[in-house]
Amino acid sequence: MPIIIGKWYKLGLVALVLGCLIPVNRIMGAEPVKVRLGTLAPKGSSYTKHLQAMGEQWRQAPGGGVQLTIYADGTMGSEADMVRRMRLGQLQAALVTTSGLTEIEPAVAGLQTIPKCFRTLEEVDYIGEKLQPMLEKRLAAKGFVVLFWSDTGFVRFFSKHPMVSPDDLRKTKLFISANRPAELEAYHSVGCNAVPLEVADILPGLQTGLIDCLCVPPTIALAIQLDSAAPHMLDMNWVPLVGAAIINKKTWDSLSPEAQEALRKSAREAGKLIKADGRRENVESIEAMRKRGLKIHTLTPELDAEWNRTVENAWPKIRGTVVPADIYDEVMSQLKTFRAAQEGAGK
Repeated sequence: MPIIIGKWYKLGLVALVLGCLIPVNRIMGAEPVKVRLGTLAPKGSSYTKHLQAMGEQWRQAPGGGVQLTIYADGTMGSEADMVRRMRLGQLQAALVTTSGLTEIEPAVAGLQTIPKCFRTLEEVDYIGEKLQPMLEKRLAAKGFVVLFWSDTGFVRFFSKHPMVSPDDLRKTKLFISANRPAELEAYHSVGCNAVPLEVADILPGLQTGLIDCLCVPPTIALAIQLDSAAPHMLDMNWVPLVGAAIINKKTWDSLSPEAQEALRKSAREAGKLIKADGRRENVESIEAMRKRGLKIHTLTPELDAEWNRTVENAWPKIRGTVVPADIYDEVMSQLKTFRAAQEGAGK
């Protein structure tokens, strides 16, 4: 009898040890979650470098880590294509601008798509703080989780010929992103000859004369050597280029709360660095292009007032079409509050 009891005791002990080891082995041998991220950002740019650094931190996330693969240079198509690929499961994440985000939630347009609405980057930050929590909830309801928000400062007009007044702009063949009918209509309503194209068609379009003017961040202009084909720049704050890194909710929900916290922490840090570098590089890029021949046109007070009148006449056409009416009204109300507070503080 003691022999039998001893035998069963030993077997039970072995079973207990194995039972304890199996979960450990599963954890230690867990396959990392694979995340494919698409972006138009150039390979080797500060954008992709910060995303790569973020990816290295993701590898250490609890539960086996996350393996991030970045597809830069628009190799996954336009931003609309990337959103579609995310819906199909071909991509799990993307770093996209407002153009891509509005494919999911039109309200995001309020962060960017009102010309000359934002006077300073401080105003851009303020409106972001007010609107982004609400926008994150709307995006999540549609199956997309925001990892971080960022921007690269203000875009500038680059053109083949000098363009300094609203009348000059109306005479150009202006590039706008393809598949944006509301934006196309808004430009047409103020007399602009807007030509919708994919981003990859910008340089060929300039070379063939299909377009002769476009609005992009100076960092991108420098990266693609746009100044060689469009050597004139209007130094005017048109709109900020705002964007976000997003991941589909299915992938996000497959991660443990601990892993989600680790990913979000490193992502937000990457977003802060991308914003800081983007804004700084915007200024540095203008100076770099000036040194190699870019002609920079500044606005006189009279021309600035003329631009303000032009855009203010266009704003009612943007409200409710390009930007949902409730979001447009919220942006304008919040800006009024912010400016009053700044004036009260003597700034």
